[in-house]
Amino acid sequence: MKAFVFPGQGAQFVGMGKDLYDNNPVAREMFEKANEILGFRITDLMFEGTDEDLRQTKVTQPAIFLHSVILAKTMGEEFDPAMVAGHSLGEFSALVAAGALSFEDGVRLVSARAQAMQKACETNPSTMAAVLALPDEKVEEICAGIPGVVVCANYNCPGQIVISGEVEAIDAACAQLLEAGAKRALKLKVGGGFHSPCMEPARAELAEAIEKTEFHTPTVPVYQNVDARPHTDPAEIKANLVAQLTAPVRWTQSVQNMVADGADSFTELGPGKVLQGLVAKIARGVATDGRQ
Repeated sequence: MKAFVFPGQGAQFVGMGKDLYDNNPVAREMFEKANEILGFRITDLMFEGTDEDLRQTKVTQPAIFLHSVILAKTMGEEFDPAMVAGHSLGEFSALVAAGALSFEDGVRLVSARAQAMQKACETNPSTMAAVLALPDEKVEEICAGIPGVVVCANYNCPGQIVISGEVEAIDAACAQLLEAGAKRALKLKVGGGFHSPCMEPARAELAEAIEKTEFHTPTVPVYQNVDARPHTDPAEIKANLVAQLTAPVRWTQSVQNMVADGADSFTELGPGKVLQGLVAKIARGVATDGRQ
C-alpha cells in the first residue's frame, strides 16, 4: 500500500517549484491563485528570493505548502495514496491533497497559521534544539526537571528528538542532555519554539480561523501528528489541527502505525528528502522515494 508524506518547515530552498511553474499550466494557475489570495507574489520569493526571505515563517510555510500540494495535483492519476501524513505544516498539505480542504482554504489557513506563529515568536522569544542519540524517555525526563518551558516537540525517528521552549530553558536542557550522553544537543535556526506552550497565543488565533473553514471527509485516512492515528472525521481533524500547534509531532509513531496498517512504500512530495531519511530510520526495508 502506498503512503504519501509531506514535509514541514526547514525543507525550503530558493528555486523550489520554478520548474513546475515554467512547464505546467495547471501548476502556474495554482501558483498565481495563491499569489492573489496571499496578497503578495510569493512565487518571486520562492524562485528568486534570498535564503533570508524564505526563512521568514510567514513565507516559509505557504511556500512549502504550495510546492507540495501543486506537486500532488500535477501527478494526476499517479497520486494514488492509500493513506497520507504530513510533518507539522505538512499536515495541511496532506489534508488538501486528500480532499479534506480546498486548495484556496488551505492557502488561507496556512497563511493564518504562519502569521499567528510569527507573532507568537516575536512576543515571546523561544527556540528549538535537536537532540541526538538519547532514548525518548531520558529526554522527556530531563526536560521535565528544567525550570521554565521546555518540552519534546518532534519525535522524528529513534534517537532524534527536537526540543522546544524558552531560550534559557533550552540552553539549560542542552547542557544537561550533553552531560547525560547525547551525541548532540544543538540549537536550530528557527523562528521560535514551535509545538510547545510558547505557541499558545497562535493556537487560539488559529482555532478561530479553522472553526470558520469548511472541512470535508478525506478520500483516504490522514495520520495526524497529535496522536499518530488515522482520521477521516472532519470534526476530529479540525480539533487535532488546532491542538497540533502546542503538542508534539509524533512522526516516529505515525510512520510505525502506517506500516502496521499496511504501508510498504512512502513517497515524499515537496522540497528536500528529510522525510525519506526519517522513514528509512523508523521502518527499515520500506521503499522510499520523492518528487521535487
